[in-house]
Amino acid sequence: MTTLREPMSLKIYRAVSLCAGPVAKIALDRRLKAGKEDAARINERRGAPSHERPEGRLVWIHGASVGESLSVIPLIERLDDDFPETRFLVTTGTVTSAALMRERLPTNAIHQYIPLDHPAYVREFMDHWRPDAALFVESEFWPNLILAARKTAPFCALVNGRVSPKSFADWKSQPNAIKYLLSVFDVMIGQDQQNAERLEALSGRKVLMFGNLKNAAAPLPADEATLAHFKADIGERVRWLAASTHPGEEQTIVAAHKNLANRAPNLLTMIAPRHPSRGDEVAEIARAAGLVVAQRSKNEKITDETNVYVADTLGELGVFYRLCEIAFIGGSITPKGGHNPLEPARLGSAILHGPEVFNFDDTYRILRRAGGAALVRNDREMATAIRRLMGDEKTRKAMIQSARDFAEANARKTLDDIAETLAGGLSASVSAQ
Repeated sequence: MTTLREPMSLKIYRAVSLCAGPVAKIALDRRLKAGKEDAARINERRGAPSHERPEGRLVWIHGASVGESLSVIPLIERLDDDFPETRFLVTTGTVTSAALMRERLPTNAIHQYIPLDHPAYVREFMDHWRPDAALFVESEFWPNLILAARKTAPFCALVNGRVSPKSFADWKSQPNAIKYLLSVFDVMIGQDQQNAERLEALSGRKVLMFGNLKNAAAPLPADEATLAHFKADIGERVRWLAASTHPGEEQTIVAAHKNLANRAPNLLTMIAPRHPSRGDEVAEIARAAGLVVAQRSKNEKITDETNVYVADTLGELGVFYRLCEIAFIGGSITPKGGHNPLEPARLGSAILHGPEVFNFDDTYRILRRAGGAALVRNDREMATAIRRLMGDEKTRKAMIQSARDFAEANARKTLDDIAETLAGGLSASVSAQ
């Protein structure tokens, strides 16, 4: 860390957060009642561990949610090759990500929920885990957590760093605070050129960029029996998938379905909401439009009469990508910033997306240039693009191949470059002990 003086705004934040224990408790209680916290592990959110610290070197990796946590799995496997005696602690903040980590983390890694950014919670967490290195993935800039990591860990890095346009504008109004926080990191790696430039502007330092770490994630898994079951139910019906959708997008998707169904009456539209808990809400939107709906969470069978199938379960997106050669990626019509297009690219989908893809600007731009993705702005453009792809096998197959080639070419190089950069810092920190 540089010799920058801690700005008054951060001192005030830390003082206020120290007095905010009752507020933190109320916030956790409300989230628990809303089903957004894990009752069995709620104490982890207060910094209390549910595992013993493993002996030896421990690298702590924090990623807030599903995408970030999945992206660190190949990184852990790669770093394990260089540091075989090292154990890994992975923290996330959502119930969904915790469930996926339980299934997919390698045996040399432990998952815990990240504590809220209260000084007492953070202190208990750090006192127990005592990480030898701290890697923050993407955009979690919690002051108490970051500054405590610097005091504890000899090496700190920001990996796949991301700053949304809104966050960039907000942080520019607090330049001293963000510059001080970013000075914690020995290494900063942006997930694309645009985010690297934003981080450089906020930190006044050089930021590396090797590509998006999410590019290197393993293809989403699929249970073969489940996949075979769906194929038997669907048969030869024409279908497409709207994946990772957010509120406000399903109406567009339903309108596109009705447009398409005028010429393809046997059309099946599959919708996988980003948050499976919205399944009933999504189903009701389709029913209100006069469509016949079935839901995965209720084990409802796809019949010849089913117009819309709501894939509202956790961890099965790989199944639905494999079923559909055309996929619209959500979070891109509403201003959520889009979701990772390389997941469907690696599983054989031609990709459509809306205009709001600031989380993956470079990736989508290159994909479009290579012919692997297309932009649609509304239900009419969506229906037109899907109709063309359904009716033109040559174009559809070329688009699928372009997307797959791009994804595979970038996966290994991105992972190798990031891992090699981190390995240098980890080696130095180990030698310093």
